[in-house]
Amino acid sequence: MTGTTMTFWDHISELRSRLIKAAVAVILGAIVGFIFHRQLLDVLIVPYKEAVGPDAGLATFRPTEAFSVVMRISLFGGLFLASPVLIYQLWRFISPALTNRERRYVIPASLILAVLFTAGVLLGYWSLERGLGFLLGFGGEDLEPVIQADAYINFALRFVLAFGIAFEFPVFMFAAAATGAVSSQRLKQGRRWAVVIILVGAAFLTPSGDPLTLLLLSGPLYLMYEATILAIRWLLKK
Repeated sequence: MTGTTMTFWDHISELRSRLIKAAVAVILGAIVGFIFHRQLLDVLIVPYKEAVGPDAGLATFRPTEAFSVVMRISLFGGLFLASPVLIYQLWRFISPALTNRERRYVIPASLILAVLFTAGVLLGYWSLERGLGFLLGFGGEDLEPVIQADAYINFALRFVLAFGIAFEFPVFMFAAAATGAVSSQRLKQGRRWAVVIILVGAAFLTPSGDPLTLLLLSGPLYLMYEATILAIRWLLKK
């Protein structure tokens, strides 16, 4: 419907269509995730075994817990596999409201969003073992960890998702600069506030809350803040 005036109900109908397609993509991705849930579970447990020991296992305390863990892993895998479709459906929904100049940024921004999210998830996965080692070793030898499977999977998924979501912020900074809301000079002047906001945001996003994880997340975020300032200065000026 690009180039035509859409009524309120046209927008509702378009939104419903996009949501249905996105839901189908997630369901199909979750089916694939369910097929490979054992492999996904093995990958998620690796940081725990590296932090505790190669023979360590996760405990279940409820009859339905194993089923709950498998379903959660399958849904996470489905969301990850369906993310390109979700981004595409979002773009198709908002594209009629964009100018030709703004549409030029949409496809590169979508690719960068996917790359940054993947990079954040990978860094989060690499940092998971370090965070677990710090938290589980904090009590010394007197406290032997017996970790519930449901609690660990929930913690691990939140952990890697926090990194993935946090890594998206440079794209939104660049988008704000492209619309004239901020400038590279203004961002340079706000470095001190940026450090505070990054630290507070990293502490809020990471479920562990330990200083090591805070450093592992906030350090790359500040480097991306500086890189985004350079990108705004040179790319938008060009």
